[in-house]
Amino acid sequence: MTRLSININKVALIRNSRGGNLPDLIQVAKDCEQFGAEGITVHPRPDQRHIRYADIPLLREVVTTEFNIEGNPVDDFMDLVLANPPHQCTLVPDAVHQLTSDAGWDTVTHQAFLTDIVQELHKKGIRVSIFIDPVPAMVEGAKRIGADRIEFYTGPYAHDFAHNPHEAVKPYTQAALVANEIGIGINAGHDLNLSNLKFFQAHCPNLLEVSIGHAIISDALYYGLGTTTAMYLRLLKNRK
Repeated sequence: MTRLSININKVALIRNSRGGNLPDLIQVAKDCEQFGAEGITVHPRPDQRHIRYADIPLLREVVTTEFNIEGNPVDDFMDLVLANPPHQCTLVPDAVHQLTSDAGWDTVTHQAFLTDIVQELHKKGIRVSIFIDPVPAMVEGAKRIGADRIEFYTGPYAHDFAHNPHEAVKPYTQAALVANEIGIGINAGHDLNLSNLKFFQAHCPNLLEVSIGHAIISDALYYGLGTTTAMYLRLLKNRK
């Protein structure tokens, strides 16, 4: 069964735009769990334009499902994660002022660096996922550095889905088969939505978790957060 982790970055972005505490990020995280979300994901960036570093200890206190912190393992990020150990840390190679994640790690070129980071996180009992493109060599590289999981960057799949869904998903299916063979877990995220999620799940064997934020918050403007969460869960769990 594929778990749904809701990324609440966009909620924090709306809050920060007015300088107050509306919407209340902590309450939204609790509500997402009440509505059925099986995890909460955050991606604090150095400019803190959405999730702030100060949000992390507060969220860690209230999240009762799985807490997943994403980010580039620069010194400040690592200090934050190690001081507030989540269940999972997803390593993403973002530049400082990058608008959104748009590529995965080269786990071969950065093998030594990532191995050290993974070992440091493991000492705190944190499960480590590596954000990668759907390339078998990158999957194998993630395994060599000791990562527990990979997270497929699904932006290209989402972009090409409307034109040719079978071709769009093919690299992910092939890379997933490699992951299954060598024994590393599979997560996925970026631009997955109500239109393309079910097809992706059906063609990505043993998909453990998806992290979805932008689409869920956008859909919630129309359907409400509770109904939207249920709609995504229905796709993932084959519920009627």
